[in-house]
Amino acid sequence: MFGIGKYRVRLAGALTAVLCAAGAAQAREIVPFAEGIGPGSIVVRTGERRLYLVNGDGTAIRYPVAVGRPGKQWSGATQIDGKYYQPDWSPPAEVKRDNPRLPNLIRGGSPSNPMGVAAMTLRGGEYAIHGTNRPNSIGTFASYGCIRMYNQDIADLFERVPVGTQVYVTR
Repeated sequence: MFGIGKYRVRLAGALTAVLCAAGAAQAREIVPFAEGIGPGSIVVRTGERRLYLVNGDGTAIRYPVAVGRPGKQWSGATQIDGKYYQPDWSPPAEVKRDNPRLPNLIRGGSPSNPMGVAAMTLRGGEYAIHGTNRPNSIGTFASYGCIRMYNQDIADLFERVPVGTQVYVTR
């Protein structure tokens, strides 16, 4: 599903440069968050269509996201198991079945690549937290189970969390 190898990198300057040209994110904000979740953890609330990065001081950074459509949502605990800059994307079988005209591979960096500028894969499945080529989908139930973010927000989150970060998805 995701290109690996040359696309697995730290975002040192490349992603930051791309996103500075696009402008700063206005959607994320610091909000109260005191729910006993460890600092540095990510909480996705699908019903709210929000992702929280827990700061550990009673606050979290809240980001708007798109989540799974009805019947495509999931919940549970997992971890980030990979980080990719401009990943290639191959549609999973279910997506390809629903959209047979999709190519078998869309290269990273292509405007038609639904992964946007970066992706963080989640252990245990074909899901990821990733950017998008459809920013108008943020705040909706739009995906096949992945968590979509504005490109500037995935870049921000990408820089803040390491592989191994705990992720909790709730409904």
